[in-house]
Amino acid sequence: MTAQPALGFGLGLRTDHYEKILASRPNVDWFEALSENYLVPGGKPLYYLDRIRAEFPMVLHGVSLSIGSHDTLDREYLKALKQLAQRVEPAWVSDHLCWTGVAGRNLHDLFPLPYTEEAAGHVAARVREVQDFLGRQILLENVSTYVTFRQSEMSEWEFI
Repeated sequence: MTAQPALGFGLGLRTDHYEKILASRPNVDWFEALSENYLVPGGKPLYYLDRIRAEFPMVLHGVSLSIGSHDTLDREYLKALKQLAQRVEPAWVSDHLCWTGVAGRNLHDLFPLPYTEEAAGHVAARVREVQDFLGRQILLENVSTYVTFRQSEMSEWEFI
């Protein structure tokens, strides 16, 4: 695994700030774009993303990969994410170490995983599949969780 570049201080890219960013060129090293906000072809979000990307390094961070799910990976989502990554050329692409839906339905929440050998193997295999598809390494962010599973065999930090 290759270490990801240290980019300095970054901020989340929000629609309310597009014009101000372009007008003032803030003292920020990079911006994080929420992948799902830019997966549609055309429109104002992509217009601004392209303009801001021309001035600042960018990372993509998603919330819908559902890497821990037992559903098959959403190929349409991955295809759109790959196209976006090719367009933006981000320093990295990340998502959450969780599952976000079941039976093809996105529940728009970041559900935790049990910390078991089985879950770790499942996630590792899916990470390889996603990375092979995207042609790039991905990063996974742990989720805030307030529950533990009786089935967990290890701590969160051991799982990660």
